[in-house]
Amino acid sequence: MSDFRQRALDYHAKPTPGKIRVELSKPAETVTDLALAYSPGVAEPCREIAEDPNAAYTYTGKGNMVAVISNGTAILGLGNLGPLASKPVMEGKALLFKRFAGLDSIDIEVKHRTTEEFINTVANIADTFGGINLEDIKAPECFEIEQELIKRCKIPVFHDDQHGTAIVTAAGMLNALEIQGKDIGDAKIVCMGAGAAAVACMELLIKCGAQRERIYMLDRKGVIHTRRDDLTPHKMLFANNTDKRTLEDVMDGADIFVGVSGPDLLPPEALTLMAPNPIVFACSNPDPEIKPEVALATRSDLIMATGRSDYPNQVNNVLCFPFIFRGALDVRATAINDEMKVAAVEALRSVSKEPVPESVLAASNVDSLTFGKDYIIPKPMDPRLCARIARAVAEAAIQSGVARLEVIPDYQ
Repeated sequence: MSDFRQRALDYHAKPTPGKIRVELSKPAETVTDLALAYSPGVAEPCREIAEDPNAAYTYTGKGNMVAVISNGTAILGLGNLGPLASKPVMEGKALLFKRFAGLDSIDIEVKHRTTEEFINTVANIADTFGGINLEDIKAPECFEIEQELIKRCKIPVFHDDQHGTAIVTAAGMLNALEIQGKDIGDAKIVCMGAGAAAVACMELLIKCGAQRERIYMLDRKGVIHTRRDDLTPHKMLFANNTDKRTLEDVMDGADIFVGVSGPDLLPPEALTLMAPNPIVFACSNPDPEIKPEVALATRSDLIMATGRSDYPNQVNNVLCFPFIFRGALDVRATAINDEMKVAAVEALRSVSKEPVPESVLAASNVDSLTFGKDYIIPKPMDPRLCARIARAVAEAAIQSGVARLEVIPDYQ
């Protein structure tokens, strides 16, 4: 057993199994405390909530609570291991919510026979929480699940594998294009992968100015084009009217490559076909579509990003999802809409252009970080992210009409 594997197992098992626990927020030391916490005192907030359901935000922890929910059908890069095997990941997500945004979070793993059963289960418990983070649910079911729950729930529902990945990708991509002197509206984009993350990334890039007809998406069968008869509805959105069929065909003259597929699928030879000053986001985890050292040895003029922390420019969902929920919950948003996502993109990319705090340099084990090819998105430990992104998201929620409160907290 490798040393790292044993350390990971020990981390999760010792001294107490798991990564999260429940702690009390009120005193419970005296008879009086217990009388207030439970019978008879608890009857008073029950009556208030029965009279006005919004009172739950005043008298319970609902407004600061996120449920992290999965069926375990697409766990990280491990595939369909089932609900129980997804629990360590969901606990990890709950840990990140608390560590980075102060949000209480509980993981819920659902067994079900049909998609409808999963949707009904989540919809039936949704009112317990202030927001729902869907996680590690395979495509194409994840699209139907999220859209149906958005319709049925009065709280934000957010599939982070889709939209968290898309937001961080878009922020880094817009900054990389700026550095490379390119305009997103003119860029030719190749996307390897056609799952939930790929579709969400491309849709958000379109909202940021990319042209749909200049996007070439590939799945296991090659280029997704209009003459294929095996496409799901979400793949059809990216069916290009083209005679190009292979990766090499579409990489010729491409400005951008986005990989959300699998390890070592981008050969170095394909990089040589790209336009001058290309951008490569190879985000397969843990092993990217092409290793950065190989890519940079092939093209010294490129900007490279991966999903890994041991290379520059890590595309990591933790850069946005805790703070998006923080802002959404603080104004009691009923949804996380496109306006809020774009606001998160702009807030995230703006932090990259400012002087980096010493605490971030120390946590990153580097002497300096300056906006440029090796620093296009902030580091996860940057203390500015919560306030900046949460405020931007809260403001966008108010301006777009999905907020139930119009007072934004004074984020520190």
